Amino acid sequence: MYGVTSTGSVPGDELGARAARVRALAVLRVRGRALGLAVFPAAVAVVLYAGGVTGHFTGSGWDAARGVVTALAVVVLLVAAAVALVVARARPALTPTVELAESSAPDLYRLVRDLADRLGVPAPSAIALTPDCDSWLEDRSHRAHGLHRTGDAPVLVIGSPFLWWMRVGELRAVLAPVVAGTGPAAHPDIAAARRFVRGLDAAVAVPRSPGIDPVRRFGAQGVGRIARVLLQSCRGHAAEMERGVAAAGSERAQAVDYGVRIVAQEQVGLAYAGWDRLLTRVALPAWRMGRWPAHLDAGVVSALTELSRRDRLAEGFTSRLGERPACDLLEEPGAVDEATSLLAARLFHGAPAEPGPDWARVEWSAYAEEVVDRKWRADAARLHHVLDRLGAAAADAEPEPRPKRAADHDPAADGPTISRIIAHLAAPQTAAADSLAAALTAQSAREEARRPAAPAAEGPDGTAPLFPLQAPRSGRDLLADHVAAMVCCAAVDTTEAAPGLDWLDGPALFVGGARCTDLTAPVLALVEDGDPEPLRAWLARTGVRPEKPVRLI
Repeated sequence: MYGVTSTGSVPGDELGARAARVRALAVLRVRGRALGLAVFPAAVAVVLYAGGVTGHFTGSGWDAARGVVTALAVVVLLVAAAVALVVARARPALTPTVELAESSAPDLYRLVRDLADRLGVPAPSAIALTPDCDSWLEDRSHRAHGLHRTGDAPVLVIGSPFLWWMRVGELRAVLAPVVAGTGPAAHPDIAAARRFVRGLDAAVAVPRSPGIDPVRRFGAQGVGRIARVLLQSCRGHAAEMERGVAAAGSERAQAVDYGVRIVAQEQVGLAYAGWDRLLTRVALPAWRMGRWPAHLDAGVVSALTELSRRDRLAEGFTSRLGERPACDLLEEPGAVDEATSLLAARLFHGAPAEPGPDWARVEWSAYAEEVVDRKWRADAARLHHVLDRLGAAAADAEPEPRPKRAADHDPAADGPTISRIIAHLAAPQTAAADSLAAALTAQSAREEARRPAAPAAEGPDGTAPLFPLQAPRSGRDLLADHVAAMVCCAAVDTTEAAPGLDWLDGPALFVGGARCTDLTAPVLALVEDGDPEPLRAWLARTGVRPEKPVRLI
């Protein structure tokens, strides 16, 4: 939010609102100038015809001028009408959210209305949830996605992690500046300016819309260029208008729970950190296995609890958890959590909109078996499949059959064992690791290409997913992950180790009930340097038998 310093006796929120209204008028002036340019040729034509009727503009020259100007006016008016029609009918992009009916959250609606009354602003027309750590107002007065909302008040969109992590008082303090924004939003000039800008923005995106025929796309491109020029002309004013609205809301909310707001803002940063770790390290491995955790919002509480315990972020953490959580404002928190968790998979991974045979929900209690163990064994199977292909290719490339060695008669050298992996990578040169890493990367790319698309996850411009989480990885990183998965499978099969879940780091190996944290260095020594001794020492210390075949998927 943007703050405003009061000057004289004028309240800070009034200064922000006044600045927003001034910028809104500037946006509307751009619209007025565009309209003036559109009707100017027609006005000139009317003057020429009036002059001819009154006997002032006579002669062949004036007749020719009237014809040219009239034709120009018709063309300009037709283009202006087309632009106006596209801008009016274009569907501005809406953020995918989970609609929250008042019957499913009466206490939350009551809290928001009481907050609006306390701030002296109109209450939002509805409440929706987004699987992200942010909250805002969104105008949905237009028809979109088959939904037509009535009323001028915008919809309040709340980040779902806030409801599960924050206490009721903290949520009210965080929402106060957002709800205060409904006051300036109700002003006619600001509302008209926002509708104009949203329409232009939507018109610019029309040529990129999927399913549009080539003829319409050609016409939409011309309209889109004009809309882009108008949008560039008013973009700066629109940005300043929104800053003024934000400043007005922030200043007006200063009097509401000021002390709690300081604590609540700290919780916002903490929630963002925990939510990011949960998505990238816990949810993403499950999504890639065709499973979606059904209670991500409940999981973020566990993740943040663990984060606070490890880093000692809050001394009064235990007493804070004794207060009423904001999710108690919902009638069925579990159902809402499930809906937002599925939406998170669509937005961040491009997953299907509905569960199916290859897309099933998973509870946290089954995460270790359904996700962690399956992921490790799938990676181990891929590693040995690639290794078999490399061995077959090397044998085919030999000009003469090589003499058999002792290792050729070792059953461990024909099966999925750690010994085979170590023997392949334990070399001073890096050619073996490089070739294996390249083959793994190619195999993973082929598997990704065979994965069915998820059209339900498409955004306004036809792209899916909207916010991908998977960052590009090097071949060596991929190889290290597969070797570590192989070691974990062997540890589970031959010792008392078990797959488990670390709320901050995702899939983890637990040995003797404690999380194993010393496996990464030995694996990297083998993959990066070709040094097998650290891994062999780890296997001996843990009791893993490297010669025993690993059970694959």
